[in-house]
Amino acid sequence: MQINPHRWFGAGQSSAADAAKAGAEAAAEAIGGRDPKAVFVFCSVAYDLPALVAAVRDEAGPDAAIVGSTTMGELGNAGMTVGGVAVAALGGDGFTVHTRVAPIDQHDPRAAGADAAEALRGLHDPNRVLILFCDGMAGRPHEIVRGAYSTAGAAWPLVGGFGADDRHFEKTYQIHGDAVVSESVVALALGSDGPIGIGMAHGWRRTEPPMIVTKSHGAHIYRLDDQPALDVLLRRNNFDGTADEFFDRGRALQPLGLSRRNGEDIRVIHAGDDEERSVWGTADVPQGALVWLMEADRQALIDGATWSCTEAIARLDGLAPLGVLAFDCGGRRAGLVEGGMEEEIDAMRTALGDAPFVGFYTTGEIARVRGASGLHHLTLVTLALA
Repeated sequence: MQINPHRWFGAGQSSAADAAKAGAEAAAEAIGGRDPKAVFVFCSVAYDLPALVAAVRDEAGPDAAIVGSTTMGELGNAGMTVGGVAVAALGGDGFTVHTRVAPIDQHDPRAAGADAAEALRGLHDPNRVLILFCDGMAGRPHEIVRGAYSTAGAAWPLVGGFGADDRHFEKTYQIHGDAVVSESVVALALGSDGPIGIGMAHGWRRTEPPMIVTKSHGAHIYRLDDQPALDVLLRRNNFDGTADEFFDRGRALQPLGLSRRNGEDIRVIHAGDDEERSVWGTADVPQGALVWLMEADRQALIDGATWSCTEAIARLDGLAPLGVLAFDCGGRRAGLVEGGMEEEIDAMRTALGDAPFVGFYTTGEIARVRGASGLHHLTLVTLALA
């Protein structure tokens, strides 16, 4: 396969305290004096966001599409930052870029996903992907992804992440062009004459026996194996106490694995009700689903990062990766303490070789290659371009 030799991908990071300086430093490093078609900005909510975006625009020029999200931390070749900014940029012949932004109606979040995915219209390149940046505080995030799928259809993959606000869990922001918005879905439809590879892995493993979700509604689980869901989780964890004690001081992360054709899809259960004896997370757990409690050690999570990168590269038809975007779950930090985040990034560097990469820590990851499901948690999603 012949790929245009003038196409490029660059990455940059900055931890400067001043917003304009941080945006300019990271963008200048990523762009390197070239003419970008798309610029991706991942940054702390603590910055003066309009000033940061304006500085990126000054480096990118008037014609580049700029998209992005606030984060729970940023990552790239230079390592992890918290309270910083990471920028990726791409350009050259063989890339086509369309963007779109859609506000989220809390009563119909699916409509925002469907509307944003209209960015794919008119894109005729042989390889296409829809990259989504979504408000991390929006309710029913799975509905946003399903809405995007309803427009994109089965032919084109989805990737992306739900934004964060440095663990405040109050308000997240999305970037579209020169505007900083909230309660929105921003989409960048990328067409390419080269292959596009998507990898996703988490490193978690099943704890037997499985359970059947016998009563649920959306993200709310009322009964597991036809018993009160909270009682089942407390018993399986050998924990005697209230729901608040369990989730705050016992097991703040309670991953459930949903059975899928390609393995387990993670759902994080993070709260419960002592009177109702129910539990819930941020994404839907279908009634009738087969689920497992999941466990992982640090090495397994790091191995998951390696596998995600390896899987993305394997889909590039033997070509070396030009660059990689990464969407990593902020919740993975709970199992990657005491230097584990740096070890994960080292594993990514090794797997990706010389390819530049940039990404952010999310409140939910998007990756749909097959089927209608596409929302993940505690997972590393990688998008590789050749």
